[in-house]
Amino acid sequence: MIICKSEVELDLMREAGRIVAETHRLLARAIRPNITTKELDQIAEEYIRSQGATPSFKGYNGFPGSICASVNDELVHGIPGPRKLAEGDIISIDIGAQYKGYHGDSAWTYPVGEITETAKRLLEVTEQSLFQGIAEAKPEARLYTLSHAIQTCIEDAGFSVVREYVGHGIGTKLHEEPQIPNYGIPNKGPRLKPGMVLAIEPMVIVGERFVKTLEDDWTVVTQDGTICAHFEHTVAITADGYEILTLPRA
Repeated sequence: MIICKSEVELDLMREAGRIVAETHRLLARAIRPNITTKELDQIAEEYIRSQGATPSFKGYNGFPGSICASVNDELVHGIPGPRKLAEGDIISIDIGAQYKGYHGDSAWTYPVGEITETAKRLLEVTEQSLFQGIAEAKPEARLYTLSHAIQTCIEDAGFSVVREYVGHGIGTKLHEEPQIPNYGIPNKGPRLKPGMVLAIEPMVIVGERFVKTLEDDWTVVTQDGTICAHFEHTVAITADGYEILTLPRA
């Protein structure tokens, strides 16, 4: 069942989204060569808790970190630890915050210093695909029209769409219905209604689309070792379109 949120609930999700967005802003400033992913995790947890919220991911199904920190060929669910970032890396940071029982969720992939032209293009295309998908998020639209817009943007650029991991509904639970694939047939799937809140998150690989999970049972990497990117926003369907809940406020 897809749950539509009331305006009171959306206000709580806006605050959760603000906290997530501000945490991203802090980490974007902190990312540099030689900082560890654990240090980034500590910055995030301290800020989230300072805002009266809790990290959504910490302890979720046993996950040990407050953020997911995935570097280069790591797609999602990277565990923060002693790894030091190096010039030329890219790092995908996924952040969730729970505020008064409601979650916000957003991921962004950041350059570490100067990166290759291929990596720059990957980040540009993945971000572009996110916003092309969001542009289709409107009342009465079919969900997979959004999915198709994401897929088309990615594949037209010559990159690959991950199939095994998808976006999701979000609210009092971090993962709710519906599942939101980053590929699909337009004009298919559930109709979007005002009050639905979606975590839309394209995951893109430079090489082939196949992934595997490492022995830590969390970190997902590309099978061919090529780099990948992950961008995500929490988006509410409104009466006349959409509202991105995880954008930084002016």
